[in-house]
Amino acid sequence: MPPERPSSLSIRRSAPFWVHVLACAVVAATLALIVLGGVVTSKSVGMAVPDWPTTYGHHMFAFPFEKWRQGGVFWEHAHRVVASSVGALTLVLAGCVQATESRRWLRRLAWTAVAVVCLQGALGGYRVKLNDIPVFGISGATFFGILHATTSQIFLCLLGVVALATSPSWRRFGGPSGSTGPVRAHREVLGIVALMSVQLVVAATMRQQHAGLAIPDFPLAYGRVYPATDADTLARINQQRTSIVDDMPVTAFQIHLQMVHRILAVLLLAGVISLAARQRRAASPWSGWFRLWAILLGAQCLLGAATIWTGKLDAVATAHVGIGALSLLTGVTLGIALCRARNGRLAINPCDPTRGEIQTAAGEPIGAS
Repeated sequence: MPPERPSSLSIRRSAPFWVHVLACAVVAATLALIVLGGVVTSKSVGMAVPDWPTTYGHHMFAFPFEKWRQGGVFWEHAHRVVASSVGALTLVLAGCVQATESRRWLRRLAWTAVAVVCLQGALGGYRVKLNDIPVFGISGATFFGILHATTSQIFLCLLGVVALATSPSWRRFGGPSGSTGPVRAHREVLGIVALMSVQLVVAATMRQQHAGLAIPDFPLAYGRVYPATDADTLARINQQRTSIVDDMPVTAFQIHLQMVHRILAVLLLAGVISLAARQRRAASPWSGWFRLWAILLGAQCLLGAATIWTGKLDAVATAHVGIGALSLLTGVTLGIALCRARNGRLAINPCDPTRGEIQTAAGEPIGAS
């Protein structure tokens, strides 16, 4: 008689392919929403609609279309409509995952995404309703704007993991416990993702304070590697500035924030390029993913520089936000896939779809893929 299979190695019911397609669609819609939010911030039209959840007293979906063309109302109202649609799609996705998935952690992750998108919407509403009310010494617009922007990226990454875990490739990401090389890079990838998260908070703080042009030159900063911020220098800088951000003088905090943003960008780009180069030298099956990540971060850095060179042109600044979100999503999904390859039970090469057996870490077949 064949040996009895351990219950821990039983084949679990996975979501059908259409659930993965739905998850990818929600990810794409969320990326579009983040870009739309970037347009709202770049154009400074966050208060074009001063009430919430209504729009000038109308129900959000009953607002007359002819009134959308007034000032910045179009962008702010479109942002709300798309956000509500993404929330509804996320709820549908969670229901589908609940109905088709046997993996408890994945079902919980899908419902966590629902909770996060609700929180994100509430933060966006508070950003409008408490616009001029100080919170911890800063304006409600800045405080809730930073939280709203940061939560949107967390939400995107949660959806990215759901899409990855429901994909047909998820089962092929498992590798033997002795895997080395590219699989061991998961620690470096997750470390870079953690640093990107810090960069995200810094960038959100800059955008909400409209401090993107606190330093008007690049790669130098007021002609120096690191500018002075003493009182006399600040007074001279503000006298020489031809355009004042948000009609307010630049502050030492804004300058330091901009410099931290630049330094983190250099560290992130150098780290990812180094990883990509090592994976290519090792002929890693993951090298294409690392190369894509490096290209995205390079494009993001170039767009960041172009934002300064063009005087914060709306389209350039918004593209910088969108590519940044895509870079973070790529890093998170790559890190999760590498963790799966390191700790998974399936001994199948992630880029070898010809393998037909599902195996334990010890190499014992347990069924068809």
